[in-house]
Amino acid sequence: MKVLITGANGQLGRELVEYLSGNNEVLGFGREELDITSLESVFEIVKNESPEVIVHCAAFTAVDDAEQYPDSAYLVNAVGARNVAMAAEQQGSKLIYISTDYVFNGQATNPYCEYDNTDPQGIYGKSKRAGEVNVQTQCRKHFIVRTSWAYGKYGNNFVKTMIRLSKEKENLKVVADQIGSPTCIEDLCEFLSELMKTEKYGIYHASNTGVCSWYEFAHAIFEEIAADISLQPCATSDFPRPAKRPAYSVMEHRMIRINGFKEFRHWRDALSAFLSQNIEEGER
Repeated sequence: MKVLITGANGQLGRELVEYLSGNNEVLGFGREELDITSLESVFEIVKNESPEVIVHCAAFTAVDDAEQYPDSAYLVNAVGARNVAMAAEQQGSKLIYISTDYVFNGQATNPYCEYDNTDPQGIYGKSKRAGEVNVQTQCRKHFIVRTSWAYGKYGNNFVKTMIRLSKEKENLKVVADQIGSPTCIEDLCEFLSELMKTEKYGIYHASNTGVCSWYEFAHAIFEEIAADISLQPCATSDFPRPAKRPAYSVMEHRMIRINGFKEFRHWRDALSAFLSQNIEEGER
């Protein structure tokens, strides 16, 4: 299968290129090779390459910066998604659009299902929701995959940050009033590789199973690597940020189940495996 991946130098894109390359013809495009904000450039590349599947990973993901630069966030996340969706429709390609838990307001007490009403609170979430709408209206053969709290081998993420801080600090506070589900990118790549083979189009929530707070996530990381650090819980209000974070962003995986896909493993099992594979023995 010929697969074109946008955002191929990002955390997900880079790992997805590696994961799919063994059994597919994979074309990875970073921002230098493909300007998703240019409709003409996107049309030209998609027409020339004729991919069977496009995985649209490219995004403006700096949540706080989005509040300061809303035009840039919408240009990338909404207009960029429109451009890729239109090109996919013209070429007849399947399109997988990577979205986020930030499309919800974070005020729920039960997991969000795929067709619950969205209500993003910040520019990042609003721009990603606009991207979803553009994908839904411009490309018939689409999958929208919402994920959360992602971490992997590449780029910056919470797991890497906690490991670094465990070497630099004796004491650390982590927020305990934001609840969600971590997602190991290797597991997400496995799901995407299965999804793209099908025609089971629609919206999917894709994260590891189980629920935790950022504090509990950090505690598990330090436990796995036997870090000598004092960890204390704190409130979101103790660390004011420009963008509002969802207090509760747990997502129900109903469409994964009813469409016959395999559920992701528990987040703690995924974390343990990830650290075993990617952290040097002397760091554990």
